[in-house]
Amino acid sequence: MALTGRTGLVAALSAIVVLFAPRPGLAVAGLLLVLAALVVVDLLLAGSVRELRLERSGEHRVRLGDTVRVTLTVANPGRRRVRGLIRDAWPPSARAQPRHQALDVPAGERRRVVTTLVPSRRGDRESAAVTVRSVGPLGLAARQGSHTVPWTVRVLPPFLSRTHLPAKLSRLRELEGRNPVLIRGQGTEFDSLREYVAGDDVRSIDWRATARRHDVVVRTWRPERDRRVLIVLDTSRTSAGRVGVDPASGDPSGWPRLDWSMDAALLLAALAVRAGDRVDFLAHDRTVRAWVSGASRTELLSVLVNAMAPIEAELVEADAEGMVAAILARAAHRCLVVVLTDLNPAALEEGLLPVLPQLASRHLVLLAAVSDPRITAMAEGRDTPEKVYDAAAAEYLRSGRRRMTARLRQHGVEVVDALPEQLAPALADAYLALKAAGRL
Repeated sequence: MALTGRTGLVAALSAIVVLFAPRPGLAVAGLLLVLAALVVVDLLLAGSVRELRLERSGEHRVRLGDTVRVTLTVANPGRRRVRGLIRDAWPPSARAQPRHQALDVPAGERRRVVTTLVPSRRGDRESAAVTVRSVGPLGLAARQGSHTVPWTVRVLPPFLSRTHLPAKLSRLRELEGRNPVLIRGQGTEFDSLREYVAGDDVRSIDWRATARRHDVVVRTWRPERDRRVLIVLDTSRTSAGRVGVDPASGDPSGWPRLDWSMDAALLLAALAVRAGDRVDFLAHDRTVRAWVSGASRTELLSVLVNAMAPIEAELVEADAEGMVAAILARAAHRCLVVVLTDLNPAALEEGLLPVLPQLASRHLVLLAAVSDPRITAMAEGRDTPEKVYDAAAAEYLRSGRRRMTARLRQHGVEVVDALPEQLAPALADAYLALKAAGRL
């Protein structure tokens, strides 16, 4: 049971009347009895909340930053009208609007209540209780109760970098279009023979053709299709840091590194699958968080965003040895392994670097990391002594990343270190460069 604001108003007016009564004590007792009787009658005449039947309908998926509507159908099988308020409660990150709505359901009828969600975070957002307040005909009292009406909306990564896809596909068509670009190197599909020119790889010399023509002849190659790309997402503590500006809400505290990495992974996957490559996906910290393999070309992006949506950064140290073991167990043949992680010298020194030779000896490895634009801004400050100290600290961090990049390249690892908004196109460019060089 709940009292309404009208009850308080009636009580206040009654108190004013009592002030002018000849016998205030008796008047107060009488007014309280009358008011209590009215409240009881109003409560008895209010429609039953418990008898209501509630059902949901609407979408189960939405991209981060987009809007989704969830409809709640309220059926009243009782004999009295249910009139009052309804609240469809969701987690704060679902940003459900409106918070309260008026409800008026005559006996034997049903009404629809629409709640609009504009989620601010990825993941599964589950509805909480639906609370209904049924007000009596006098407006003095109300029945209130809650119903559990389960519904889950999965908030998918927004894939903002898809705006870069047409330009990258245009470059891909130049590389592997109707007139394939002939390249030098091993591990690609043989195309034709031509005369040797300075700079050609001596391993591509066709010695039999050279002997027949009395001139040095080399084989030319075309980029091979149907190669394998394994995208590995590091979901450990280093991926939880926020960098840049949140593109969905404009929050200056930024997006987690994990979300920037997901965006880059989606662009790379979309590009690689158009190139005819097979794309698999692994999310790992101390254990496997997600694994996608064997998805068709038409289903890949849908499967990937659904697999990525519930993944959150785990506040644990990455198990690099376990990650490499998981990669080697799932990739028996040589492929391109793209590791999306943080280029943190301390974390890599103790984690990935010791086991990297084992991985690089069997696969072509590309490590991609998002850098913090605030460090870049700090490194440029020279106006005050405080800014000079900040600039020195920032430059120390940047030099550490450069040294780690050099060490990784000594192991044959390609490295992409870019600002948040530039990571996805930079990773796609690195992939295309490997294609053009005949390394993939």
